[in-house]
Amino acid sequence: MSVITTEGLTKRYPSVTALDQLTVQIEPGIVGLVGANGAGKSTLIKILLGLNDATSGRSTMLGLDVADNGGELRGRVGYMPEHDCLPADVSATEFVVHMARMSGLPADAARERTADTLRHVGLYEERYRGIGGYSTGMKQRVKLAQALVHDPELVLLDEPTNGLDPVGRDEMLALIRRIRTDFGISVLVTSHMLGELERICDHVVIIDAGVLLRSSSTAEFTRASEQLAVEVTADTEAVADAFAEAGLQVGRAGNVLLVELAGEATYDVVRDTVAQLGQGLVRLEPRRHRIAEVFEEGAHDAATV
Repeated sequence: MSVITTEGLTKRYPSVTALDQLTVQIEPGIVGLVGANGAGKSTLIKILLGLNDATSGRSTMLGLDVADNGGELRGRVGYMPEHDCLPADVSATEFVVHMARMSGLPADAARERTADTLRHVGLYEERYRGIGGYSTGMKQRVKLAQALVHDPELVLLDEPTNGLDPVGRDEMLALIRRIRTDFGISVLVTSHMLGELERICDHVVIIDAGVLLRSSSTAEFTRASEQLAVEVTADTEAVADAFAEAGLQVGRAGNVLLVELAGEATYDVVRDTVAQLGQGLVRLEPRRHRIAEVFEEGAHDAATV
């Protein structure tokens, strides 16, 4: 069963249409929701959470109509907002216990679940400190903990790596992956860091101007292309010229040469040409597509209309 479905979901404001007949099914797993600013991501999440009403259409979560079952869904769904919304003058334990009680847990169960959840997100030793003294990474973990404390079936995570350094992002992504692999909770996550979604998501949904652009498995997005990615140690331009002289079709993506693959012999030509120039191969592998290319293709199509 799909964890989220929308059928002709539309949200119109006086000056803009935020969602336009959006129809999509989101299956269990980790699903990335992608779109530029103003694409409709936040509007969709607010409608799913019952914070906004749709102009028309229908949406369900966990098999329940969103418009009619808000109370029950709040006990089965967790939400991690993008913006900092934490009270500075209380501890992580106090805040997460409060959120657990708001989700319907009895006092004893709320305290027990809070301790377990803060341990899971790596805040157990700091759980009695005031949140106002936390780093950005610690605050993000508090927001994640309150979304998980009532043991939901589905969590909505809005830009969970915002403001984090590379190490903090890697740690947060690992936590998100564990939510699914260790606890079986489905995840809908938004991020403007498309490479992050490629790393952790099973499926990606792309919306643009409120319209579904594409919904595919991550494997389909990042499948191998009919090109080789070639990176060399020094003079990329000289190598590109030599490849062309050897009859290869060559493109560029920054310092990486993209060579059209015409059978296994292409590997030999690339290797021998680079060796003849006295250079070293840093990388020689089939090029994989990136999620970002969907947006690049869209921009190119718009420019040529």
